[in-house]
Amino acid sequence: MEKERQEITLAEAQNQVDQWIKTYGVRYFNELTNMAILTEEVGELARVISRTYGEQSFKEGEKANLADEMSDVLWVLMCLANQTGVDLTAALLKNIEKKTKRDKTRHHENPKLK
Repeated sequence: MEKERQEITLAEAQNQVDQWIKTYGVRYFNELTNMAILTEEVGELARVISRTYGEQSFKEGEKANLADEMSDVLWVLMCLANQTGVDLTAALLKNIEKKTKRDKTRHHENPKLK
């Protein structure tokens, strides 16, 4: 039997990460430590992408877990958002609006994308 997919909003995810930290994590690592961890997780994601879609190959015993690496990046990003008071839902909506205003014709007019 296939497990039903659970839906979650960004706000709910931020809250779940916060509750997990408070329950199991004792406290948030400081912002600088979390920035270093985020950089490390992005590197692990890059490693999987370079081996899956690029010219590098996996070493014996290595496996690709793209979804897990992406979720690790998202987890640490949510930690940073929580501890710095950033509402990722509001920030993402504002960012989409900014990109839409700035780039609404830019990519369609780019001959490199034709």
